[in-house]
Amino acid sequence: MRYRRFGRTNWQFSLFSLGTMRCLSSESVFAATLDRALELGINHLETARGYGNSEVFLGRYLQRQGVRERVYLTTKLVPTPDRQTMEKAIAESLERLQLNHLDCLAIHGINTLEHLNWIKDPQGCMKAVFMAQEAGKIGHIGFSTHAPLEIILETINTDFFAFVNIHYYFFWQRQQPAIALARAKDMGVFIISPADKGGGLHRPPKKLEELCAPFSPLELNYRFLLSDPRITTLSVGAAIPEELEAIINVCERDQPLDAAEIAVFNRLEAHLTDKLATDLCSQCYQCLPCPENINIPEVLRLRNLAVAYEMTDFGQYRYRMLENAGHWFPGSKANNCTECGDCLPRCPEKLPIPQLLFNTHELLKGPAQRRLWSS
Repeated sequence: MRYRRFGRTNWQFSLFSLGTMRCLSSESVFAATLDRALELGINHLETARGYGNSEVFLGRYLQRQGVRERVYLTTKLVPTPDRQTMEKAIAESLERLQLNHLDCLAIHGINTLEHLNWIKDPQGCMKAVFMAQEAGKIGHIGFSTHAPLEIILETINTDFFAFVNIHYYFFWQRQQPAIALARAKDMGVFIISPADKGGGLHRPPKKLEELCAPFSPLELNYRFLLSDPRITTLSVGAAIPEELEAIINVCERDQPLDAAEIAVFNRLEAHLTDKLATDLCSQCYQCLPCPENINIPEVLRLRNLAVAYEMTDFGQYRYRMLENAGHWFPGSKANNCTECGDCLPRCPEKLPIPQLLFNTHELLKGPAQRRLWSS
């Protein structure tokens, strides 16, 4: 395992952090997964109030002799419109974790302008967080986000936070300016779910495997991220201990990208351009806002991946979240397009956006779900 400075916390975090959202099938599986993580040198564990029994399991695990001294711990609490609700949430998390001091607390999901206004309110939830920090209950404060780039930048610029948990991957680099701003402010950068949200890379399609050979797609995404010195640590959300083994080779190669890896990344980019041709969405985001609240760039990004790399399963998984995940993955499905044409003059590639939206809906909507009462 290698370690990097986590921004102005000045703590040395392992290149990989264990996210404890998926290893919850039983407390014994949870403990075995954490045992393996510690054996591999992982020293940062991340949980959240919303991760089922994770805080409770983790609280009991931390009672094992010698464990607490070996790890840094982060839990996450959703933003609230008032101080009192956050005060109660902090107290409850500390109780479940059986702790009187938490290394890091992240505000979980500053995803909307309303959430941002809540944290900027001098009498709002951040007052409770700062009071807990002053009382010695919390070490460092950060935030996680699924927000549009503009909200992330504004949140970083509050200067309330020492670290950020953010989505950023080879197959989705939209948030690069936020990575740069976080580094400029000496914040720790924690990448969320590079295997799952980064492209469903635990189960890549054959075409993507062929294009990435001799490396695995997951390994390449890890290497893309860790070759960036601005990034401190990557979340690995193992469900069982065996899923942690994929990180070993990556840690051993903690160095700049070599010629073979660069050649594969160039091959992936060239294949994308060749395969999509005049239908390639460059992800400039100038098509927004959409009157029907369609997240056009994200829909067309999923189309890019499905057409170029046959990442259809991943595209369907993400596309089906639209209209079902609230502010965690906002936007309407592409078949809500009314062909109003507002987006067309704003597109520098002059893409036939309505046509591509309907095409993406047919590609990614998946098979019809039979209702229980249907014959």
